[in-house]
Amino acid sequence: MAGKNKLTQEEELLLQDFSRTVSKKSQVLFYGNALMIAVLPLWLFWKVHLMDPMTYAVLFIVGTVISAYLVAFAYRNTKFTLKHKIAQKRESAISREVNAELDSKAETKKLSRKEKDDRILWKKNNVADTEATTFAIFYTNALYLFIIIMASFYVMRSFTPPVNFTMSTGLAAGLVSLLSTGSQ
Repeated sequence: MAGKNKLTQEEELLLQDFSRTVSKKSQVLFYGNALMIAVLPLWLFWKVHLMDPMTYAVLFIVGTVISAYLVAFAYRNTKFTLKHKIAQKRESAISREVNAELDSKAETKKLSRKEKDDRILWKKNNVADTEATTFAIFYTNALYLFIIIMASFYVMRSFTPPVNFTMSTGLAAGLVSLLSTGSQ
């Protein structure tokens, strides 16, 4: 009975391609980018709102870490949503490209249909993964920075700088992470 419920290696790879979990490489990329984008508002509040970094170090560190985590969460969600859409749109072009590449080489002309389909699926997932990762980072960063600027200079301009920092970074990171959970 236990043998019947076990997944084959092929099924496990397919499930991995369509799961919400991200690779270690993507995770490092997401957290690195999220930390860089979460640090940018510090310059704004230091130079424009004249907040001394040493005086507000604890507030800056806590706000930056929380923002970085929420932005990385948004990256993951956005990537997951986009990956399947991109894979569907790129499928025919990638199929043509891989088939032409395989047919051009004598050693790969005799591959079975299943082997060709596996190579197409692998290439399609790689392309979709790369494009979804890149666009998720770009889109989330642009939205985060836009919300920070609007909140800091327009919505909360009458608040004290520490309250402005807390509210604008919290609002921007929270909204970005919230918007990433919906369908796009």
